[in-house]
Amino acid sequence: MAQTPDRLQDVVLLFLDLIHTALPVLAALALLLFIWGLIKFIYKSGDEKSHTDGRKFMIWGVIALFVLVSFMGIIRLFFNDLGFNNTRYGLSPFGLPYLPIKGTQ
Repeated sequence: MAQTPDRLQDVVLLFLDLIHTALPVLAALALLLFIWGLIKFIYKSGDEKSHTDGRKFMIWGVIALFVLVSFMGIIRLFFNDLGFNNTRYGLSPFGLPYLPIKGTQ
């Protein structure tokens, strides 16, 4: 059984771990939604209903990708502002490596 978090930092890191695993899956689904709409848009361009459905899928896929990227940016902003830099594995949130700024460690 997992240990219960007893500090705010542990709760935030648990939340970030959940987001870290969910966001790539959601981004892949949004990208697949966009690609499916593109295929419907191009492949059945003669059929007006399929053409309209493909356009809707593409629009919703772009909106979903925009929301996910915006959410990642907001989480990164909170992550940095709350002072959680270099807390786990020397990585920033979402597993991206960073260069430490001179004089901050």
